[in-house]
Amino acid sequence: MTSPRTDTAPILIADDDDAVRASLALLLKQGGYRTHAVATPDAAVQWLAQHPCALVLQDMNFSRRTSGDEGLELLRRIREAHPLLPVILITAWGSISLAVAGMWLGAADFVTKPWTNAALLQTVQTALRLAGTASGQDSTPLSREDLDASYDFDAIVTADARMLKLLQLVGRVAATDASVLITGESGTGKELIADALHRNSHRRKKPFVKVNLGGISASLFESEMFGHVRGAFTDARHDRQGRFDLADGGTIFLDEIGDLDASSQVKLLRVLQDRTYEVLGSSQQRTVDVRVVAATNRSLPDMVRRGEFREDLLYRINLIAVHLPALRERPGDIALLAQRFVQALAQHQGRESLTISPAAVKWLQGLPWPGNIRQLKQWIERAALVTPGQVLDVDDFRATSEMEGASARHSPDPLPPVGSMTMEEIERAMILKSLRHHGGNVSRVAESLGVSRAALYRRLEKYGISV
Repeated sequence: MTSPRTDTAPILIADDDDAVRASLALLLKQGGYRTHAVATPDAAVQWLAQHPCALVLQDMNFSRRTSGDEGLELLRRIREAHPLLPVILITAWGSISLAVAGMWLGAADFVTKPWTNAALLQTVQTALRLAGTASGQDSTPLSREDLDASYDFDAIVTADARMLKLLQLVGRVAATDASVLITGESGTGKELIADALHRNSHRRKKPFVKVNLGGISASLFESEMFGHVRGAFTDARHDRQGRFDLADGGTIFLDEIGDLDASSQVKLLRVLQDRTYEVLGSSQQRTVDVRVVAATNRSLPDMVRRGEFREDLLYRINLIAVHLPALRERPGDIALLAQRFVQALAQHQGRESLTISPAAVKWLQGLPWPGNIRQLKQWIERAALVTPGQVLDVDDFRATSEMEGASARHSPDPLPPVGSMTMEEIERAMILKSLRHHGGNVSRVAESLGVSRAALYRRLEKYGISV
């Protein structure tokens, strides 16, 4: 048992159930925290008015009524009197909508009954670290040199003021286990930010597991994410280790989370909520310790409003939000990025004197870059391949642009500009086009796409396409 620290303010437990208060107090004491417990909302407010407090852990119901109104009212009173004090809500799994309402009011996080001790302690620790980070942060923006001296951001090329502020946030929250949602257009470098969060965390020596959720069909979700045992289903000839098991102790990066179907969202919410899951074909429950980082190029709040994404899942993955600006919004970084890409190409191709002219950089800065950094890299690679000289100039990139434009003009149904669509988006568009062309005849569509009917049906399910 860890001795409670005497140099920190206690955690307030507010719950009308004697057994719950005692259980939470014992668990937090074992975790090294001092506590004080009360049974009513009024007692909580009165105690907070007279004592310092590090965090509040409060129930949502304080009577036989289960509406949660008392819990929400207590949260309002706490937020009004102590706006910086983190509050964690306790609610039943069937009443997660109450927790969502509480998050709207400013709660730091929520846990569900019955809770998992390890998950609850991790939630408390993360909330306390984030609160300390927020209260102790310096409003003075750091320079790139300061950031490099404090964090490992070598893979991220930028001198843009907005990006430096973003990296400052990434550096601060990396030390916590807070879930992070990274948003931005395709090609803006969301995976690099996820990797930076891992490399600057205490989990850096543990696995960093990347999962493209857009590439996993609903029928394979449980097997891919949680694993399966031999014989769990047809063709399950061997045990399979799931992605969460692979990431145990480290970080799991859930890319394209906006592409997840409704049933898979529920299964994901379960494991993110209490850090437990069952391997497909086994009734044994397993516990996992992971830091969750998610990313999407879609607007999840808009999807929530349309009923396409669970609001409770959005709050679970969105404790910290990081939005990456498009490349056209940070044209000053184009010169730095171009130089980095040229240097990498020079080393890879054995052309040590390969450079890019200032005129070419200026010309590149005037383009809209719908494919962002990914598209810029592809253009530089293409220009280097077709240019025999040692200096990449405007004409070389203009030729690259004209090649791409000519390809589009001479095609009756041109491919989109390089970097503007992902493979999944292109595949979905081609399936829809084939369905229209063949009048919904699945056999002909499968034949024209060069896949089996079963493979086509899996893709139809994956992309939510009805025939």
